[in-house]
Amino acid sequence: MSLSVDIECRVGGDDGFLLRPRWRTDARRVALFGPSGSGKSLTMQSIAGLLRPDRGRIEVAGRVLFDADAGVDVPPRARRLAYLFQDYALFPHLTVRQNIGFGLRRGWLNLHGRRDLPEQAQRWVRAFGLATLLDRYPSELSGGQRQRVALARALSTDPGLLLLDEPLSALDTGLRVRMRKELAQLQRDIDIPTVLITHDQADVGALADEVFHIAHGEIQSKVPISTSVA
Repeated sequence: MSLSVDIECRVGGDDGFLLRPRWRTDARRVALFGPSGSGKSLTMQSIAGLLRPDRGRIEVAGRVLFDADAGVDVPPRARRLAYLFQDYALFPHLTVRQNIGFGLRRGWLNLHGRRDLPEQAQRWVRAFGLATLLDRYPSELSGGQRQRVALARALSTDPGLLLLDEPLSALDTGLRVRMRKELAQLQRDIDIPTVLITHDQADVGALADEVFHIAHGEIQSKVPISTSVA
């Protein structure tokens, strides 16, 4: 997979934050690494189409998703990207079944009962061991279970790229170590490139082949993973 980002965006007016990341990679497991406030999430939101840059270009696997000069701005739902938010963004009033199915068919928001999920979603229900949890609500799940539901929902859309926004930061230390191993295994098992944003070097070491260091809205360096983490 090739990913090219060359954008500029001022967030918050003239006195706000200037986002100006420029980077390109052919790696299948990429990390944006930097402290809070460095521009990691804003960059991810730009790739996903949730933030419109002022200028520049974004290209994924040869497909132009944004080009200010050419007037191209592919809507988020048409980009074939899955976004796993830091807080997982599950709908609290929907069951696990409805959360996973949301976006695959019309009317999931108003569903009642136990309508079967399509096979593309059932695959991930089986993979993540969620079959016994389908009729529970997010408030009835552990942190690890909520993450698995969010991943199943994201992967059920058959994305071409998986965006992971600090996926382990909300977990306690013991669960974070276990889920890091599970995410690494998931990356090996599925044929979907991933972009991870994190401020944790342990995440970088386990979940990325190439790391871009970002600070003050700009890429500072690209470092092979073998030399970026002790």
